[in-house]
Amino acid sequence: MVDETRAMEAPPPRRSAWRDLSLSTLVAGLVAVTIGYGSSAVIIFQAAEAAGASQAQIGSWMWALGIGSGLTTLGFSLRYRMPILTAWSTPGAALLATSLPGVPMAEAIGAFLFSALLITLCGVTGLFDVLVRRIPPALAAALLAGVLLRFGLELFVTLESRWGLPLAMLLAYGLGRRLAPRYAVLLVLVTGVAIVAVRGQLSLTGLGLAPTLPVFTAPAFAPATLIGVGLPLFVVTMASQNLPGSAALQAAGYRPPVSPLIGWTGGASLLLAPFGGFALNLAAISAAVCQGREAHVDPARRYAAGVTAGVAYLVLGIFGGTVTTLFAAFPPALIASLAGLALLGTIGNGLAGAMADARQRDAALVTLLFTASGVTLLGIGSAFWGLAAGLAMLGLDAWRR
Repeated sequence: MVDETRAMEAPPPRRSAWRDLSLSTLVAGLVAVTIGYGSSAVIIFQAAEAAGASQAQIGSWMWALGIGSGLTTLGFSLRYRMPILTAWSTPGAALLATSLPGVPMAEAIGAFLFSALLITLCGVTGLFDVLVRRIPPALAAALLAGVLLRFGLELFVTLESRWGLPLAMLLAYGLGRRLAPRYAVLLVLVTGVAIVAVRGQLSLTGLGLAPTLPVFTAPAFAPATLIGVGLPLFVVTMASQNLPGSAALQAAGYRPPVSPLIGWTGGASLLLAPFGGFALNLAAISAAVCQGREAHVDPARRYAAGVTAGVAYLVLGIFGGTVTTLFAAFPPALIASLAGLALLGTIGNGLAGAMADARQRDAALVTLLFTASGVTLLGIGSAFWGLAAGLAMLGLDAWRR
């Protein structure tokens, strides 16, 4: 079932971001950014090292991605008054980590520019918007639930090896939902940090606060690298990131014009690619934290969580060189538990929406399971194939009827 609010087709009347900001939206924005960095910062470093990046260049990559995500998230959330978050392509970073060894840095930058140009063209021409609006709501909800399901499962998988921390955070979530639903995630975060601090698992030694200077790398365009790296990066970003990101918005009841969002993220990637910003896109997993009731009971005020996330991205981007040390201080079990609990409500809404229409239930179930499987075929992630399989099932059902 789509979120309790009606779908928002156009920007609502201007509201004051300062007045709409609340503790719950502030926490949602910070948690979203924490999940984004905590789940993928290491992969970005691996991708940069695969390209032979120096420490200064690695810091520049984090600077470009943080600044790009911050500016686009802040701009979109304020422009449309919706919680529209952007991020970098985590599957794209994983792709680069395996594709860039042996590729000169200049050629890698050329591939980033090529991918960004293709993304921009998809947005400017309106092609992506046309495709997204043809996705049935049940399949959009199933796609979102499938993308997020592994984060919910990871919470309980963590119990096998470190049962104390996730169990305490789960208890905090249950009490928070009972006593103060708007601040349940805050209670979870405070509980988790307090436990790891008491156990001595939170090490902040060597953490220095110093701004990062961007490093410009002139691009070189080699056809083999453009086709072997740039084109797959474009496909992975569109199919595994922008598609679930737009589905997350749709499942939460928000209907911004998607093509301009894609065009702007592609344009931002074009500007930041020479500094290491390999791909910016609509966020799905971290954005879902800001699009549910946990962020705010009033859907019209949830955009303030996006504003908070945008500011946090900018701050972390400016100090990109220290981000690794900061997020390495948090145990993986803390990040996994926090992500799973923060997304429980959104996963529930996605499952309800996917199964609501009995006529589309089989197709939605195929989409959900295929997407949740995480399988990669022909270098393309499961989100794309899950949606394709669901649409095929709908087509077969229509043909049979």
